[in-house]
Amino acid sequence: MTEPDVPDNPNVFSMRQWISHLDKTGRLSKTKAGVPLDFTLAAISKKLDGRQATLFSKPDGHETSVISGIVSRREWIAEAIGVKGDQLLKRFRDAVNNPIPWQEIKSAPAQDVQYMENIDLNHLLPIPVHNEHDNGKYITAGLVIARNPQTGDQNVSINRLQISGKDRLGVLILPRDLHKFFDMAEKTGTDLAVAIAIGVDPITLLASQAIVPTNTDELMVAGGLMKQPLKVVKCLTNDVRVPADSEVIIEGRLLANLREMEGPFGEFPQYYGPADERQVIQIDAVSTQRNPIYHTIVPAAMEHLLLGAIPREASLLAILQRQFSNVKDVHLSRGGVCRYHLFVQVTKTVEGEPKNIIMGAFAGHPDLKQVIVVDNDVNVHDATAVEWAVATRFQASKDLVVIPMAQGSRLDPSGENGLVDKMGLDATKPLKSKPLQFTVVNVPGEDDPDLLKKWIYE
Repeated sequence: MTEPDVPDNPNVFSMRQWISHLDKTGRLSKTKAGVPLDFTLAAISKKLDGRQATLFSKPDGHETSVISGIVSRREWIAEAIGVKGDQLLKRFRDAVNNPIPWQEIKSAPAQDVQYMENIDLNHLLPIPVHNEHDNGKYITAGLVIARNPQTGDQNVSINRLQISGKDRLGVLILPRDLHKFFDMAEKTGTDLAVAIAIGVDPITLLASQAIVPTNTDELMVAGGLMKQPLKVVKCLTNDVRVPADSEVIIEGRLLANLREMEGPFGEFPQYYGPADERQVIQIDAVSTQRNPIYHTIVPAAMEHLLLGAIPREASLLAILQRQFSNVKDVHLSRGGVCRYHLFVQVTKTVEGEPKNIIMGAFAGHPDLKQVIVVDNDVNVHDATAVEWAVATRFQASKDLVVIPMAQGSRLDPSGENGLVDKMGLDATKPLKSKPLQFTVVNVPGEDDPDLLKKWIYE
């Protein structure tokens, strides 16, 4: 597998370009034709999770290929953007702070093939069933794009979309911007026009998860990451603008005053989100590129987790550094499903400040459940190193912060209707200690990169 130490910026502005780049660098696996869409496709993708993206040719005999795992490593995402891994969060925050408005074009590859009537999603698209107890087929990599009914400003989010009929989708909408827009429309008895873009480039995919103020279009954050305007096109049946190089565009309406059963569905904590009465999308049109490639994200695999983690890390780092200039780095750990557990690296200057940092982190994002603060000699991207710091620098009687029953993630199965207990651990060394008490053992010369070449027979 080829992973350049210094990315060469492959100039990725479409998913196809990125797939080609992964193929050329030995990071694309291609399957035999006919892989079953129910479970087997997701199982193969999870087997290769974080090692290779997987291109499924004619799954279940469908003419359209499926791709999965295209951004299943943090290094790949940095490479697509054209930065080193340690510059990823800074580059993302720069794009959030300096978005570039999109450029509208008259025609686009995403609308080369158009379906305006007798739409049957099961026939048009190879949509998998991912998990054992999922309530059927789900679209998992669709960017749901809607406009504020009052201002026209767009919002982009990724929502789970259940295939509820030939031309009907059930959707889980969390209490964020899309929910606000739908509430505005529904209060007037009006449907909310939406579009679902599937098969976008990795930069736009990441930008869709940016944490930005209401009425900030995440497609403009994509432009900020690309350092040039993202090309968009107006939908065929509504005024929503969508990425012009999307593989598939589904156009429809969130129906006012209608709820239907949606779920259960396997979610990022590796548990099932429960079934409930939820909003419904009626599909009005579908358009695709010629010979489209359908993108699916396997729930709770690294592609899913990283797309959620990186924008949150960038936001949390910026929030903490505004108040605590000695915060050096943050990391949402894999063991904490890249949402619930945060590691914070600091250059400690004052006793007690790590506890203030812990409280600042909890205020920065409600999903956080555990925060561990470590010194700057501990790599926050190494869970073993963080655990070592807790083992040797933390005492529960004086270094533990517990906040009972605070707002958390509604998808945490151990919570009570979104209320969870939160815990902070100050795993930093005291500023004053006995000689050698906290001096880390080191063998002189062990870090010499040529040591073995000098002394070991080959």
